[in-house]
Amino acid sequence: MFKILDPDKTQVLFNSTWMDALSPTELIQIAAKHTVARMLERDDFNKRFKSGQPIAIHEFLYPLIQGYDSVVMHADVELGGTDQKFNLLVGRQLQETYGQKPQVVMTMPILEGLDGVQKMSKSLHNYVGIADTPDDMFGKLMSISDDLMWRYFELLSFRPMAEIQRWRQACGQGDNPRHYKVQLAQEIIARFHDARAADKSLETFEARFQRGAMPEEMDDIELTSDGAGYGIAVLLKESGLTASTSEAIRMIKQGAVKIDGEKVSDGKLEIAKGSTHVYQVGKRKFARVSVS
Repeated sequence: MFKILDPDKTQVLFNSTWMDALSPTELIQIAAKHTVARMLERDDFNKRFKSGQPIAIHEFLYPLIQGYDSVVMHADVELGGTDQKFNLLVGRQLQETYGQKPQVVMTMPILEGLDGVQKMSKSLHNYVGIADTPDDMFGKLMSISDDLMWRYFELLSFRPMAEIQRWRQACGQGDNPRHYKVQLAQEIIARFHDARAADKSLETFEARFQRGAMPEEMDDIELTSDGAGYGIAVLLKESGLTASTSEAIRMIKQGAVKIDGEKVSDGKLEIAKGSTHVYQVGKRKFARVSVS
């Protein structure tokens, strides 16, 4: 957290401080300040209600408790993803009922994970952690699809949008997207580590991939996905690098599978459409696989 925030200007609070002290009566009093009709304005609740899908009572309590946090902290501004808009607005409404000035709500776009489909999430194994090592950051960012790269530039880069648009046009006219992906990776690594770490990660990457660490000749394989992409175990089987998905999972557990020279440890890794990478199993099996 303090890679982003100034610790001298940041106060960390845990809502268990006040929620654990609430009595059942007080919780019911909070619940009385909101209505079922307002809850059903939330898009996912509304869809489930209309389709006859069950909605548990505790699901209604979650936005109330989040909203009550704003009351206790006398929040004037609350930040959140666009998927949190309803919960943030509940905070505004509760503040008004408690006689407070309602907070300003600011929402930010949701960043897609490395798979390019679902939001970036640690539980979905599709994330770049700000505490990751520089080499891990570099490898993960170089693994994203060329199309997703521009979304990352838009949401993560401090470069002017006009410059990013020029780069995108240049790629459309034949420039290698890899060059710009390197720029993105180095910028992010420099932000959370430093410029020296960013340069060193690039050197490591180039030493591994451009100076003879991989064979110059290998099979080029194109796989077509009916869904969002390919699970790593299925991809290894379909590309002929393993005889079965079970062998693929076993090889991953043994640390014998690499993508662009980076060891794979997640057997549930999803490979996004639009990506091209070099996959290695063991010391001698290589294939350049494109997923479309």
